Amino acid sequence: MKLLLVGGGGFRVPQILSVLANPNLPLNLTEVCLYDVADDRLAVMKDVVNQLGYMNLPTVTTTTDMVDAVKGADFIFSAMRIGGTCGRVIDEREALTRGILGQETVGAGGYAYAFRTIPEAMRLAETVKQHAPDAWIINFTNPAGIITQAMRTVHPRVTGICDTPIGLVRRASLIAGFDEKDITYDYIGLNHLGWLRSLNAGGDDVLPSILADDNQLVRLEEARTVGFDWVRALGMIPNEYLYYYYFNRESVEKISTGQTRGEFLQAQQGSFYDAAQADPARAGDLWTQAHNEREATYMAESRDEGESRREEDMGGGYEHVALELMTALAAGTPARMILGVANNDGDSLIIPQLRDDAVVEVPCVVDSNGITPINQGPLSGPELGLVTSVKACEELVIDAAISGDKTLAWRALAAHPLVDSVAVAKDVLDAYIDKNPQIAKTFE
Repeated sequence: MKLLLVGGGGFRVPQILSVLANPNLPLNLTEVCLYDVADDRLAVMKDVVNQLGYMNLPTVTTTTDMVDAVKGADFIFSAMRIGGTCGRVIDEREALTRGILGQETVGAGGYAYAFRTIPEAMRLAETVKQHAPDAWIINFTNPAGIITQAMRTVHPRVTGICDTPIGLVRRASLIAGFDEKDITYDYIGLNHLGWLRSLNAGGDDVLPSILADDNQLVRLEEARTVGFDWVRALGMIPNEYLYYYYFNRESVEKISTGQTRGEFLQAQQGSFYDAAQADPARAGDLWTQAHNEREATYMAESRDEGESRREEDMGGGYEHVALELMTALAAGTPARMILGVANNDGDSLIIPQLRDDAVVEVPCVVDSNGITPINQGPLSGPELGLVTSVKACEELVIDAAISGDKTLAWRALAAHPLVDSVAVAKDVLDAYIDKNPQIAKTFE
């Protein structure tokens, strides 16, 4: 069995390979191919992996040819970063300069990332459709909901993954004293825009007891981030990225006064790759140091100044979600997971107010027959309004990127709930096109 990692020179590749080194891996994995457009970064990742002591890995190959990479692949993990961290810096800073949120997956910054990524993501989907039509594409590339939906217009065997929803479920289950396998739950929304609405054990919903207890809520990063009073007002636990919607003004102010996440990662990862190329023998140690710092500073703007991220909040990871998904599909051992799937992938529409092909994020059962979403309770009220509004904008983004229509792109930005001016939306779009050649290419 061949696994392809698209973005194989990327910083997080060792995280994925670490879970594949398990000697008890229930998969007959014979090759892991790292595909990237950058030879130098592929070489660094090979050095890192060799030095981290992953003793049970299958053969690791590298290539810069997409067709060669795709041929023979059974699973494809897509974690491309078109434009690198330089592109992310532009995405975030140009938005912040205009007083609106600059974040990689939410709002204007996320849409800029999508504009330059969709064409390449669809090229990958076309290549898979032609050269490995039975392969599953497991998409990590942000903004994951948009990219997954765009790729599915070409190749239906695409699903989006994210570790934040299932991480929330697992931590909430642990707080309630249950293993995740012993509970059922209601979670619904879009990627980086969803809510945990119930947590059932033995026929009882234990979520209300968590919400009522400060000693339990304090163990949930999501509750600490948006406040105990607000999660109690909601009666549910929001995905951590809803911080940017509930505290838009505060988050913009915090990010604007310091270094953006993109600027931090550009400096940190640039230093790492430079140092690893200059001293290949230390690549593994250099990567470990940079990785630990990266994890500890994740979403720092959502915490008080000087507040460190708790160790319990850093567990899991999307690599574990991807492995669990791949194992369930290949080995047939059923798994229950929260995934990005089409609204009509089940027996009925998951969110009836959305289009049939809209990618939503809900619990699913996965086995050798594929991925089957589990219908959740109806979405209503402000949550439904937010989901329908954001999804409509996402679909404009996809249409704009496919057609190269700048007017559609302007409409997508202007209609987003976190962009408060049509004029600002046009101005930031013009800035993205002017300063990022890859976005300009989309709208030629």
